[in-house]
Amino acid sequence: MEHDLKCPECGCEHVYPDGSLWTCPECGCEWNPKDNTAGAADGPGEIRDANGNVLADGDSVTVIKDLKIKGASSVIKGGIKVKGIRLVDGTDGHNIACKIAGIGAINLKSEFVRKA
Repeated sequence: MEHDLKCPECGCEHVYPDGSLWTCPECGCEWNPKDNTAGAADGPGEIRDANGNVLADGDSVTVIKDLKIKGASSVIKGGIKVKGIRLVDGTDGHNIACKIAGIGAINLKSEFVRKA
């Protein structure tokens, strides 16, 4: 092969390009080798959705289940599509910052969304 890339998670040598990212067929890891600086991550690091897909700033996601909002009587219904997310380093596990119509600015946990 003409590349010597290995998967940063499992070390598999059978990685292949998929658009601007490289993909590992064994563990499903996706990464950009230009952003990979010896394992050092800028910002919040790699954030994955409920299905294991890597999320990025500006992605659109869909909420997968009804979520109660702490301190409010409203609920975020499952199936709502949220556009233009921002990834943040949330210490409480809320690693997605977004705006939802009818609710406003809110932080979500990536485990309750899937990439749209």
